[in-house]
Amino acid sequence: MTDFKLTRRTALIGAAGAGLAVSACSSEPERFEPRGEGTFRHGVASGDPDATSIMLWTALTEDGGGWRGVEVARDEAFADIVFEQGEEIAYIQAQPLGTLKILATGLEPGQRYFYRFRLNDEYSPVGVTRTLPQGAVDQYRIGVFSCSNFPAGHFNAYREAAENGGLDLVLHLGDYIYEYGMGQYATGDAEALNRVPSPQHEIVSHADYVARHAQYKSDPDLQALHAAAPWIMSWDDHETANNSWTGGAQNHNEGEGAWDARRNAALRAWYDWTPSREPADLRDRYGVYEIGDLATLCLIESRLVARDQEILNETFPVASDADIEDPEVIAAVEAWKRDVVGAEDRELIGAEQIAGIREACAASKAAGKPWRLLANQVIMSRVHFPDFSQEMPRWLRWWATRDSEFARNFILRTRFDIPFNLDMWDGYPAERERLFSALREAEADIITLTGDVHSFWANTMTDAQGNRIGTEFVGTSVTSPSPFSGFSAPGVDYGQMMIEANTDVAHCNMVDHGYIRLTLTPDTAEADYVTVSTILQRDYRAGLDSRWRLRRDAEELAPEAERIA
Repeated sequence: MTDFKLTRRTALIGAAGAGLAVSACSSEPERFEPRGEGTFRHGVASGDPDATSIMLWTALTEDGGGWRGVEVARDEAFADIVFEQGEEIAYIQAQPLGTLKILATGLEPGQRYFYRFRLNDEYSPVGVTRTLPQGAVDQYRIGVFSCSNFPAGHFNAYREAAENGGLDLVLHLGDYIYEYGMGQYATGDAEALNRVPSPQHEIVSHADYVARHAQYKSDPDLQALHAAAPWIMSWDDHETANNSWTGGAQNHNEGEGAWDARRNAALRAWYDWTPSREPADLRDRYGVYEIGDLATLCLIESRLVARDQEILNETFPVASDADIEDPEVIAAVEAWKRDVVGAEDRELIGAEQIAGIREACAASKAAGKPWRLLANQVIMSRVHFPDFSQEMPRWLRWWATRDSEFARNFILRTRFDIPFNLDMWDGYPAERERLFSALREAEADIITLTGDVHSFWANTMTDAQGNRIGTEFVGTSVTSPSPFSGFSAPGVDYGQMMIEANTDVAHCNMVDHGYIRLTLTPDTAEADYVTVSTILQRDYRAGLDSRWRLRRDAEELAPEAERIA
């Protein structure tokens, strides 16, 4: 999750709002509780499925030697085992904690399987997974998640999806963990919730990242969703450090050592603690997944492979209180947008990924598949700030800026029609045009699935000439604070302000936490924006923020989403 420039690390911390209740959890719902003792205290997980194989994962506590391995069966009783792999390991030394990953192979397409790990005579909890389908697919359901901050609150969105989502696949778009220490971002409720980050300092070393992953994996709601469906995971920035790019990160300094060492330590821990297949270069977390004859899913990497450093606020060419009607001021700002932010050589994902997306989408289109999905980290659509000097109530502007010169400058700067966040695709518009041009060449529309921004959005993606490229469904956070939550006030709807300021934005909810449940059929794609009423306690109500539908029309490229609930 990126800094929001006002900044989410300071001012924008607050509580989540409630959604419209459509279902409810009982006061004492059945829980998948983590084991307080034994070997398998961190649950099980599966991920990166294809049609005949899937990666299986667990952690082993107090691994003292013996037989360890995994069993995969067609039935929950494990009477019909179709894959088994293990080994006898010699006792070397007691390991307080380690992980075990095994690729299950020789499976059948589109099938549900049960799996469990074993260390000697002890079995893990049972997980459920699925291979990707081949051929005709009538329906496929994907849960879309991002920004799960452990100290910020309970992972009720994970729980809701595990119990009621009916998911074939979980797609996690990044910020699966956060690097901050106690007393830093989103830790204000950590002690009261018994969710103090471990270790309590900002994580930098490999051991630090391992400990943080282990803490997250101890959460019962996260364990439940990992055990309920296979996951495809990407990272955003907080798996390494805030606003990371190829050469560093905003939240990294010289006193923390070399950036490459920290990045490599974080990635080693990430792969060890997720059910993900490993490329030769650990940074290369991108690729294509085929969902039968229904959809092509392109996973992109937008942080560590090609991204140039974001344009910093300090480069803004005029004083924040400059005369907005002065022709020289206007010319300077426009030149900054065109020549600095819009510089042609600025990259976000790079030419290799764009070429791969073009090739995959062209093949998908040629095969007659109705849907092409981009698993994307930061908002791709064009989004600019409203003029907060006019849109925010006067009393709220006074309150926000009374002791903050930074907030004052920010609010005044929004008069210049600036991008919502330069860490997003708006900070790399030339790269976005290259991607959109590649999709036009492939004659392929897309649905972009996005995380990062801690809020629900429904956007139309258009290129610089106004051509519709596709639809963007943006999911809110699992727990991370919502934008402007530090400036929430009765009658002040920041989401509505964003809608009114941006023709490409159809919907924006900057209050709720939850996830997107995307259901694909040959004719429709429906996105339910599922909410949870609270993250500050484990009892919650599930709600529906909105529902969006795309209808597949062979005669129309990039059909527009309609709101149906």
